[in-house]
Amino acid sequence: MEHTETLTRYVANFVDELHKSGLRDVVISPGSRSTPLAMTFAEHESITHWVNMDERSAAFFALGMAKQTNNPVALVCTSGTAAANYYPAVIEAYYSRIPLLILTADRPHELRDVGAPQAIEQIQMYGDYVKWFHEMALPENTEAIINYARGKASRAINTARQSNAGPIHLNFPFREPLVPDFTISKLWGKEGDDAYHHNFEGKMALAEEQVDVLVSKLMQFEKGLIVCGPQEDEHLCKEIISLAETWNIPILADPLSQLRTGNHSKNNVIESYDAILKSKKVRDCINPDFIIRFGAMPVSKPYLLLLKEKQNITHFVVEANEGHREPTGESVHFIYADPSQLCRQLNKSDIPKFDSRWLEKWISMNGIAKNILMLDNNPKEDEITEGHIVKHLAEIIPDYSTIFVGNSMPIRDMDTFFMSNHKHIKVLANRGANGIDGITSSALGAASKGNNVTLLIGDVSFFHDFNGLQMAKQYNINLTVVLINNNGGGIFSFLPQSNEAPDHFEVLFGTPLHIDFKHAITMYNGYYYKPSSWDDYRQALVTSYTNNGLSVIEMITNRNENVVWHKDKWASIEYEIMIAMTKE
Repeated sequence: MEHTETLTRYVANFVDELHKSGLRDVVISPGSRSTPLAMTFAEHESITHWVNMDERSAAFFALGMAKQTNNPVALVCTSGTAAANYYPAVIEAYYSRIPLLILTADRPHELRDVGAPQAIEQIQMYGDYVKWFHEMALPENTEAIINYARGKASRAINTARQSNAGPIHLNFPFREPLVPDFTISKLWGKEGDDAYHHNFEGKMALAEEQVDVLVSKLMQFEKGLIVCGPQEDEHLCKEIISLAETWNIPILADPLSQLRTGNHSKNNVIESYDAILKSKKVRDCINPDFIIRFGAMPVSKPYLLLLKEKQNITHFVVEANEGHREPTGESVHFIYADPSQLCRQLNKSDIPKFDSRWLEKWISMNGIAKNILMLDNNPKEDEITEGHIVKHLAEIIPDYSTIFVGNSMPIRDMDTFFMSNHKHIKVLANRGANGIDGITSSALGAASKGNNVTLLIGDVSFFHDFNGLQMAKQYNINLTVVLINNNGGGIFSFLPQSNEAPDHFEVLFGTPLHIDFKHAITMYNGYYYKPSSWDDYRQALVTSYTNNGLSVIEMITNRNENVVWHKDKWASIEYEIMIAMTKE
């Protein structure tokens, strides 16, 4: 009984301190060695526990929830390979700066490296992909150790969310028996709402003399660009818009920048820059003097090509705390300061005299591109085209919604075909490591907080995370899935492999699945739709937003026709822009 009371008080104080420090959700995967953590989290009435039996899915579910809420989410698993299944999501969380608390149970020290079952080396198993690792002490029922448990819990939460947010890992060695006793007095220990550690964290800012130096450098130029890559700070959007309109320069806005939607002004937003820059001829005619980038590197490959081709551009990258997100290898000025505050400081300074014709040129090119991209010019009027799946989704999706976008072709079609609008639509994706792992689970995690979420995903990515659908069934989570099924890896059809390796292309890159997805959807109690026309698709979307639980709308497309259709659009944009330039 003494062991059980010691174990219970130790874990209960740890869990209670997580709550006092701000934790509200934990995702638990069943196991024996993790019993003390799992049962204590379930007993704490102020922490919501979610049970996901597949650890890989569980970790991505937690990641999606943390993305949606901007709050740390905890993960609990047993010892052995269970923790290894977290690894892909840990990597994604690290690179996309998402706060996760990974709490792994472990064998006690005497059962390690002796051939005990379900035991692997868990010390620092995630390497450099966590901000902090700590091997927790064995439980003791002493004031010093109870305070230690609370201190580590508070530090874990604060470390996960401070500076650049990210994952942390605590490893818990537990001896048997493992079942806690919740009848003991003063179970949760410390009374009151105060956290064990109180952190006061300020925001980095440039000194006024540094702002003056930056502005004086910008005064030398006439043609500038503000670029906003993936970021989720809605307040930053208005500051960037205000600065761009004061300076009279364009903003190249990534689909994950949160700049394309909302009630802020869109006058300077160039959402079709990826389609514009697809053309080498057009890129040759575009010569910015400087670029200021906020957020991560944009999705757009043509933008990256522009940077590599124009090595004389003076390039500034703004980071709120730290980091080196610049893959071009070119000389860059890094500005480490709170982005919103930096925008306000620059907005109050002397206004550089930039060339107004530069903004007009971008607005004209954007208008040309948008008209061509939105035009229904299919020979077959009702033929489903992947880009316009995004177009119709943007028109039908309810206000105050979230779109979670899969990688490969879906995120690129979002970049090209998701135009500015006044709806309040948050756009999220797993763009830290850009993998196809766990995307459905991440979308379900985002949807679990009661938000209206639509997942736009390809068939290979959807197949890759079938297990994640169990959470939709188990918790009746509302999620609309727009499943683009081109029977394989559609993005590879745009790459040289499709022409240069025809004998091996389908087996190694095309990877057709030949799956009837309807059976999997009904297995998880989902609603299934297979539209054959745009009217059917729009109606399916409308209906899905009134359903409870999972709704999957499968859109059948053709990979080869999709490539031709996209390239025709890009060729038309190049042609019309070059004609417009000759008239200037």
